[in-house]
Amino acid sequence: MVRLIFTMIFMYIYSFICTGQIKTFENKILFSASFNKDSVFMGDPFVVKLEDSQKYFQYVADDMTQLNSRVIRTFKKKYQAGSDPDLTEIVQGEIDFYAHTSINPGIKMGLWEKAGKAPIYGNIDVIFRQSKDYGENKVAISERWYVWRINEEFQYVGKLKRENRNAEIGTVEPPFGIVYRMKTGMFYGYYPGFE
Repeated sequence: MVRLIFTMIFMYIYSFICTGQIKTFENKILFSASFNKDSVFMGDPFVVKLEDSQKYFQYVADDMTQLNSRVIRTFKKKYQAGSDPDLTEIVQGEIDFYAHTSINPGIKMGLWEKAGKAPIYGNIDVIFRQSKDYGENKVAISERWYVWRINEEFQYVGKLKRENRNAEIGTVEPPFGIVYRMKTGMFYGYYPGFE
């Protein structure tokens, strides 16, 4: 009996990881564990088509601290629209910013496409920040900040100082917010400043 329960739990988790789908029929779990071209894995690079060019980002981590969201890093270099540059070269390029987002909805919305597979280069040692004032009466300058690294605890620091002033905004950005930031360099929507 224990073995059966363990097997069912394992299959449930495996199915969810592989496809993100659990199907049920008459209170019985039916598993649909298959990998397809749309499966998203850590390291996958994605292309974002802009008006006259294209830019790339790479899925580099899952952050359990921030709603188990996907962490991406975007790259500064723009490429000619329709070009097919070397993915290994792209993912070793200069990083523009890190962000939390949902990758699959961005694919479904047609905002980006999976470009292939590539290794994750370098150390992912990014600091994120979040203001306690976010969403409260549009506070211009916040002195109530939390900071954290991927999968580490939030730390309340109050006013941002030293290295924390370079921290990335840590909210989970919608896919269109990522594209907006890749186009303009600005955060989509309102967010408090720190100076």
